Amino acid sequence: MRVSLLDRSRTREGESDAQAIATTVDRAVRADGLGFHRFWTAEHHAVPGVAGAAPAVLLAAIGARTRDIRLGTGGVMVPNHSPLVVAEQALVLEALSPGRVDLGLGGSLGFTAPIRRALGRTSLAEGEYRADVEKVLEYLEGRAEVTARPGTGPVPVFVLAVRGGLALAAELGLPAVVGGPVLRDADRLAAYFRDFRPSPAVPDPYLVVNVDVSVADTPERARELLLPEAWAFADSREVGEFRALRPVEEVRRLLDGTTREKKRRAVDDWLDSAIAGTPEQVEDALGDLLDDTGGAEVLANVSTYDREEVAAADAFLASLRTP
Repeated sequence: MRVSLLDRSRTREGESDAQAIATTVDRAVRADGLGFHRFWTAEHHAVPGVAGAAPAVLLAAIGARTRDIRLGTGGVMVPNHSPLVVAEQALVLEALSPGRVDLGLGGSLGFTAPIRRALGRTSLAEGEYRADVEKVLEYLEGRAEVTARPGTGPVPVFVLAVRGGLALAAELGLPAVVGGPVLRDADRLAAYFRDFRPSPAVPDPYLVVNVDVSVADTPERARELLLPEAWAFADSREVGEFRALRPVEEVRRLLDGTTREKKRRAVDDWLDSAIAGTPEQVEDALGDLLDDTGGAEVLANVSTYDREEVAAADAFLASLRTP
């Protein structure tokens, strides 16, 4: 199967944001050596625990230290930027790493109201996101009123399945990236393939499935390794931030000590949405996921407190790739 990695530059308790960024670059270098297809970085603004704020800048550093792996924004949140700037950043990346750049576009606004105000966009009117995506395409394809620079080869565009992104990708003839609840929405997935309008660059629908993955010697241990991220997710619904990842043992104590049933359910629901198990179980589950969704590629998010566990999971996922 075609396997790629998504890295959000998550911090660990006691670790600086700068350390998280440096570790993302190191991980991308390792992923390049392992033969992964793509390495994508994400955009999160002013969120404690998530150091990745500027994917294009981070990918420039990664591109300078890698040779073969494709570099992707997973994604650039179009409402936060001028479409011209989005296109220019992608073209600069393409000039620096020719033939290796993917531009993933998303439509999410800032995580909290203060962040949205700081970014200058607190809401989106009907059709604004679509118009912005179309304008980015015009700049990349040289069809806009002004010509975006530098002039380079084509930059593939992917649309994240947020804010109607799946339907938008079908209409514009673009690959789509889906994750979360959309992976279980058979009707929306089927509509993407049914309604896909071939474009000159993308003649056939192409679906990338994004899922959290954990691999260990036992299913119990694999699920346990996901606890730091699951706890941070549940916590974010109460405090409005993704706090730094804590050690598994500490999270287990916090979970055992909480009396908040709603928080326990949030942790369990997050764990249930991930793929966790032994190598054989994970391989089978990923294959089933691709079969069930019609996906052509896995974009794996591997995140736990122990970075050695992340490296081990990466090495296993790389072994699944199609030569």
